[in-house]
Amino acid sequence: MSSGTLASPDTEPLGPVPPALRRRARRTLLLLALVCVLPVLASYFMFYVWQPQGRVNNGALLPLTPLPQSGLPGLGGQPALTRAELEGRWTLVVAAPAACDAACARALYVSRQARIAQAKEMERVGRLWLVSDGAEPAADHLPGTSVADELRIARADAAWLAALPQLAPGTILLVDPLGNVMMRFDDRADATAAARALTKDLQRLLKYSALGRGGRP
Repeated sequence: MSSGTLASPDTEPLGPVPPALRRRARRTLLLLALVCVLPVLASYFMFYVWQPQGRVNNGALLPLTPLPQSGLPGLGGQPALTRAELEGRWTLVVAAPAACDAACARALYVSRQARIAQAKEMERVGRLWLVSDGAEPAADHLPGTSVADELRIARADAAWLAALPQLAPGTILLVDPLGNVMMRFDDRADATAAARALTKDLQRLLKYSALGRGGRP
């Protein structure tokens, strides 16, 4: 018996993968990617391209910018935020210091009202406050315990803040179900009008996107 490596009697040496098998594997991966991406692309097409005459969008479309894959520490007694939490839902994001001035409070209120207005589709919309400094939010800025008050709070790091566009105070960003920043809603003095405008755009996006319908993936 030679001193070389012994092969198990129950196994055979593996040869090169046949080209046909490699092509089949690539096609399978591409198909899976399309299954994930197409619902979001379809909602963008219906929302921005195929528009009935006279329809006006309230938010401003932004170049798609993926948020970082890194996690963030939770605040207000909440667990750490993972990037995966943002996938499968449309997320309304407010980035502001922990002191949360009037514009920040208005943005949090508008995002809450717009989410509640989605009624049975409310669970397809999330809310996130990215605290942009090192302070702790005051107790009166923390969410209540009801489903309607759901708000994730996390301390943003430099990478997350760099992924956000330069924002004026009170701006609300919309993140799509694939984790891309895609839309901006500017602050308005009239919070009721701002909530109505955001509600309408959200309703249209939820109508044209099947992601998250019937439960989060």
